[in-house]
Amino acid sequence: MKCLLLALGLALVCGIQAIVVPQTTRALDIRKVAGTWHSLAIAASDISLLDAETAPLRVYVQELRPTPEGNLEIVLRKWENSACVEGNIVAQKTEDPAVFTVDYQGQRKIFVLDTDYTHYLFFCMEAPVPTAESGMMCQYLARTLKVDNEVMGKFNRALETLPVHVQIIPDLTQGKEQCHV
Repeated sequence: MKCLLLALGLALVCGIQAIVVPQTTRALDIRKVAGTWHSLAIAASDISLLDAETAPLRVYVQELRPTPEGNLEIVLRKWENSACVEGNIVAQKTEDPAVFTVDYQGQRKIFVLDTDYTHYLFFCMEAPVPTAESGMMCQYLARTLKVDNEVMGKFNRALETLPVHVQIIPDLTQGKEQCHV
C-alpha cells in the first residue's frame, strides 16, 4: 500500500507541467527590449503550426515597442493572400514581468524564456492546438541578422526546459522564406 501511495504521489508530481520561466527573466525590463529584432530561429511542438507560408504561427518579429502602460506592442510580418503584410499585436502585461497575454487567433500567453537585451531574446507563444496537450511556438530573436552559434546552443537548452517537446524547424526563417515588407 505504501508503494502504491508513493507511486501515485510521484506520478502526480511528475505529471504537473508548468512553464518555468528562468529566474533571469522574472525581472524583465521591457524598456530594454525595445527596438528592432530579427527572427533567426523558430521552433514548434507541432510542425503544422509552421509548415505552410500561411501557417497560424509563422510570423517574423520586426520590432518590440513597450507602451506607457507597461504592455508590449509587437510589430510582425506574416504571409497573407500571397503577400507579406505587417501587423501589430499588443501583449498585455501580467503579474509576472516575463509573461504576457495576447488575443492573436484566440487568447494565449507569450513568455520570455531568456534575454541579454543587447544580442538575443527567446520567447514562446502558446499555440492553437485542438488537443488536450498544449502546443507551442518559440523564436530566437537577435538584434542583427547574424546567427550566433553559442546563442543558438543556449536557445536549444532553453527549449529543453519546456514542458512540451519543441523542435527547431531548419532554415524556416532564413533566406527567401523570410517575409519582408
